[in-house]
Amino acid sequence: MIRVPIAVLCRAVPVDRRRVRRAVTLVLSEAGFETGEISVAVVDDAEMRALHARYLGDDSSTDVLSFPLEIENNHIEGEIVVCAETAARQGPRFGRPPEHELILYVVHGALHLAGYDDAAARDRTIMRRRQDEYLARLGLGTA
Repeated sequence: MIRVPIAVLCRAVPVDRRRVRRAVTLVLSEAGFETGEISVAVVDDAEMRALHARYLGDDSSTDVLSFPLEIENNHIEGEIVVCAETAARQGPRFGRPPEHELILYVVHGALHLAGYDDAAARDRTIMRRRQDEYLARLGLGTA
């Protein structure tokens, strides 16, 4: 079983905890992980900016950060941090409700934990395709 504790530190977007848990466990269980714990934190721009600067040297807010802490055989531990204020701004811009945008960030973060990368164009295409598959399975259409 993969546990998914959720800390909502910003309420700019409604958080469907059940869907967040489902998104994380769906992605990671299909990647072969059977046990673990992935904490999810929903933060504001200021907190995301601070984390982004501290861990990636970029003093700007971003949508999602993923931190793999332990990956061994079929066990995983890590953290996903998503920015509710970014989802509130970007969701409508892309024609999605902000709460769906937030789930997109959760799926994206879980895919990174599962080993997907989006630095190169080819990898980005593969990752986007997987995101769309998971969003559709979660009943949210596609990105």
